[in-house]
Amino acid sequence: MPQSGVLADRIFPMEGLAADVIRIAAANILLALCAHIVLPLPWTPVPITGQTFGVLLVAVLLGARRGALTLALYLLEGAAGLPVFQPLGLPGPARFLGPTAGYLLAYTPAAFITGWIVQRGSTPLRIHFRIQSNVARLLLALMVGEIIIFTGGCAWLAQAMHLGWINSLRLGALPFLPGEVVKMTLIMSIVGGLEFARAKNRNRSSLSGR
Repeated sequence: MPQSGVLADRIFPMEGLAADVIRIAAANILLALCAHIVLPLPWTPVPITGQTFGVLLVAVLLGARRGALTLALYLLEGAAGLPVFQPLGLPGPARFLGPTAGYLLAYTPAAFITGWIVQRGSTPLRIHFRIQSNVARLLLALMVGEIIIFTGGCAWLAQAMHLGWINSLRLGALPFLPGEVVKMTLIMSIVGGLEFARAKNRNRSSLSGR
């Protein structure tokens, strides 16, 4: 049964298991393509990639449950050796022992929480106000998703890679902040464009039905 409030359901009104399979498969392809947009940085073991863009866009479009399922399947595909991760790291399950493992493991919870905020329209924390604006809600969701991903990535660097928290933040978060702002801006633009197209088509349909 489709989830209410999921952007994909409103823009692409398909129903049923087959529709979900198509959406999840398309989202997996998007994630793999984004992962192969990669720029290594000489001073850090973590490269710049398009993965966070793909993760957050999938979460926003598919919602909490579908988004989390998509990311879980994506990680299983990578663990099985399929070429879905960024190409600079170790192949297969060995990727989950490398410097980027924390980011990968954070993708599924980040997708779920991001999608949940977009669907529910309020923060998952006990904050005494509701987010009324769709734009503010989307921005909040994206920021929370980013925090989850980079917290997971830096925690892994600090503990498993023995870099310490200060070096982990310096190598695993700070160099990427400008790019993440760009990614969030792009996602908000994409969502705004899709909503505008949906509203335009709905108005056109209502006029033609008169």
